[in-house]
Amino acid sequence: MVDLLPICLMLLRLALLVLVVSDKTKGLVKLPGNVSVPAVFVFGDSVVDTGNNNNRRTFARSNFPPYGKNFEGGIPTGRFSNGKVPSDLIAEELGIKELMPAYLKPNLQPADLITGVCFASGGSGYDPLTSTLESSMALSGQVELFKEYIGKLKGIVGEKRANFILANSLFVVVASSSDISNTYRTRQLQYDLPAYANLLVNSASNFLTAIKLETRDAVAQEE
Repeated sequence: MVDLLPICLMLLRLALLVLVVSDKTKGLVKLPGNVSVPAVFVFGDSVVDTGNNNNRRTFARSNFPPYGKNFEGGIPTGRFSNGKVPSDLIAEELGIKELMPAYLKPNLQPADLITGVCFASGGSGYDPLTSTLESSMALSGQVELFKEYIGKLKGIVGEKRANFILANSLFVVVASSSDISNTYRTRQLQYDLPAYANLLVNSASNFLTAIKLETRDAVAQEE
């Protein structure tokens, strides 16, 4: 059985490190000798979106100034930030790559897929109504993109390597800020706060289960 304590400690350290925002990081996280993180997969909302909304008809976009003013070349990339977002910082601190590409990036390269991509969409949330109001990609849509991604990954690196990547990578989910700040105001007649919190928790559980099943099924096909 795998000892989860070193992994948990590593993730705790990682969470603390990404709070320190700097212009450049150098892969400071030192993994235990028996732990390998070949890729990072990111799901969620605008906190971690790296550009998946750029070509959507939605107000939840950030591919225009002043976004990106401190990014490389001062170019707005669809990140809801003046520079990098937590997706980038996590991948960089793990020494995987400097920037986390959006899965829907038009010129996405095969090499980008091998080390992980971002499926997050600004304006999404655990409440299904949130993405409807924001015209963003629902979490269920992000699961479908992940399923599509798995097929592409296996086509690039083969079944065995793809299964290793899926089984050993870091999955990051950041969501629900829009649920609380925006959607709940339209839900107040249906739910009080405890009931709405239960809705979000159940939706989050279902989402994580869906990701787990997609990963498990993909790996099980080789066995």
